[in-house]
Amino acid sequence: MGNDNFVSRKLTESIKGKLFHNKAVILYGPRQTGKTTLINSILQELGKKIIYLNGDDSDVREMLVRSNITKLEGIIGKADLIFIDEAQRIPEIGIIIKIIVDRIRNVQVIATGSSSFILSQSIREPLTGRAFEFILFPLTYSELTSHTSLLEEKRNTEKRLIYGAYPEVVISPGDEKDLLSLLSGSYLYRDLYMLETVSRPDLLEKITKALALQIGSEISTIEIGQLVGADRNTVEKYIDLLEKAFIVFKLPALNRNVRNEIKKGKKVYFYDNGIRNAVIKNFNNLSFRNDTGALWENYCISERMKYLAYSKSSAQSYFWRTTQQQEIDYIEESNNIIDAFEFKYNSKSKTKFSKTFLDSYNVNLAKVISPDNIEEFLE
Repeated sequence: MGNDNFVSRKLTESIKGKLFHNKAVILYGPRQTGKTTLINSILQELGKKIIYLNGDDSDVREMLVRSNITKLEGIIGKADLIFIDEAQRIPEIGIIIKIIVDRIRNVQVIATGSSSFILSQSIREPLTGRAFEFILFPLTYSELTSHTSLLEEKRNTEKRLIYGAYPEVVISPGDEKDLLSLLSGSYLYRDLYMLETVSRPDLLEKITKALALQIGSEISTIEIGQLVGADRNTVEKYIDLLEKAFIVFKLPALNRNVRNEIKKGKKVYFYDNGIRNAVIKNFNNLSFRNDTGALWENYCISERMKYLAYSKSSAQSYFWRTTQQQEIDYIEESNNIIDAFEFKYNSKSKTKFSKTFLDSYNVNLAKVISPDNIEEFLE
């Protein structure tokens, strides 16, 4: 990765462009994706007087209890900016930020939080219209190609499929397994365990493992429930929590025109291949695996999701399948125009797009994505 381990992030300019507009900046995202590092890199450039508060510190939480305008003015003093890290740990953080935005002029608030559902529930209502929100994911394909080169990142394809792209994992060759094992342990679920709705942590981990073993396949919450010993509603609730914690995301089935399309199907993918492989404790090289196709599909779709999020695209994402097993891996719809993609790790594999699909939809593009042309899909 070169001498400089800091990888420039796509969100940097977007966040800088929203500072000092009388609104807070909120940065969400999974743990260990580099939120604090990103904000600190921006703050170093500003040349402003900054107050830094960390919600993990008990004295910080105590200091902010029952905050009012006088108390907050005393804390901020003559600072231009207040940076609240791990904001989800601070009770009534939304009210605190609202007071600063509304009542203390010319002070910029930046808050980061690892868990969107805890932070957003306490922030969204009081901060309606008062905050710009961003999500920071693990490193993206284009961030990595910008840091080194397109050739270097293509050479690292197998490594990304196995170890993913969390910043510390990327910059620590040789330590990937240990770092991912730490990340995928209780640390991964830490925010979820704080919720009263997670009554069975062991069940959450079993469901995560079941999902990890089914990437690229349509999931049945009934079957997963039978496998882990839970009812369907509990499985769906826990999958929803995993999605809100940025561990997985759902891909729904497209169904509009064809009589035998799957109507309510869904697939579940992991935002990071390394986390997925850590969950099933399999870091074998591709030559010793039988899930290479699924890993490639998960990688391509998760990278595309990050790309769409950062570019603020309104495109909708789906997969498509019929009861006759005709299938398209990934579909993107924007302004009633549909692009269809198949993912093949072996670029020499022959792929034929379903004639039924092509005849039934207004398809602009039908393309096979392999390591040879992945940059066309992600940049």
